[in-house]
Amino acid sequence: MAIKFQYNKTSLQYIEKQLKVRVRALPIIKNKESALRSEVKRCKTDAQELENKLEKQIQTYEAMFALWNEFDASLIKIDDVQLGVKKIAGVRVPYLDKVDFQIMPYSLFCAPKWYADGIELLKGLAHTAIAREFTLARLGLLEHARKKTTQKVNLFEKVQIPGYQDAVRKIKRFMEDEENLSKSSQKILKSLQEKRKEEEV
Repeated sequence: MAIKFQYNKTSLQYIEKQLKVRVRALPIIKNKESALRSEVKRCKTDAQELENKLEKQIQTYEAMFALWNEFDASLIKIDDVQLGVKKIAGVRVPYLDKVDFQIMPYSLFCAPKWYADGIELLKGLAHTAIAREFTLARLGLLEHARKKTTQKVNLFEKVQIPGYQDAVRKIKRFMEDEENLSKSSQKILKSLQEKRKEEEV
């Protein structure tokens, strides 16, 4: 990305200001990137743990598979999923607050006695599956934000800051050369005027 500039003081001041802004912002953006990187790592670990937990719960469910034929599936349903929003390094991400279940009344005397355990197992299974989905959604948002931040760090570090530094250097050299030329032309003019005065006398 070529930085457009003119060889004058106004352009020099503008470019120096832009350079200062980027140099000051770079450490902050780097900190944000490292915070996002560690959060992404933690989120991946959480997602893997939830995946393993879900697998174990599914195995427990499958171990009782023969009994599930007599289970009344209408006894339990998800009533509400409450979520919150948290800011992580400036990125708004959803998190699972709680899952509300609606459990229909059933006869404790007529229903098999394992129904209570079955309901708890299904609640755990549903909660884990929903938590995993939220964790994966959070992971996607954090990963996207981390990529954007990394791109910004690279843009500042490898393109803009060196570009602005180069532009400042070029403008200063040009202005120094211009000043030296004007000084030397003034000296030449002065010496010519002095020669003329001497010739006139």
